[in-house]
Amino acid sequence: MENIQIRPFRATDAPWLVEQHGRYYARDEGFDSSFGALVQSILEDFVASHDPTCERGWIAERDGQRLGSIFCVALDEQTAKLRLFLLLPEARGRGLGQRMLDTCMGYARNAGYAEMRLWTHESHRAACTLYRANGWQLLDSKPVHSFGVDLVEQSWKIRL
Repeated sequence: MENIQIRPFRATDAPWLVEQHGRYYARDEGFDSSFGALVQSILEDFVASHDPTCERGWIAERDGQRLGSIFCVALDEQTAKLRLFLLLPEARGRGLGQRMLDTCMGYARNAGYAEMRLWTHESHRAACTLYRANGWQLLDSKPVHSFGVDLVEQSWKIRL
């Protein structure tokens, strides 16, 4: 996409991210407010205690307008977790999701992680297609009731 940068996450991005996650998932998937609260908790923890030597977040931005996010956090010394991957609908279909995933996975490799994992829902079809196309493997899939709706929760992993 033209004129789009993927820049480091700043604490001042957190309110926007909470709002966008809450709005998007309520509108498109019927999630209740507990999802926004979860995103807020994840971001508060990241801002307060992430290790900048091995954990990072990014914001995709065009002309000062935020378009999406992706985060790499430590699960343990060998395993990174991909979190908060969001791409606004108006920014989809132009390769930006791939650029963001490449940024996150490249960072994880360079930080010395051997593997990455993520947790998502089956309803996130475009993201799951992207993961599969990049070599991620589905580990587990199970029905759950989360955020006020019935979902199919998925766990994925990739060797770096």
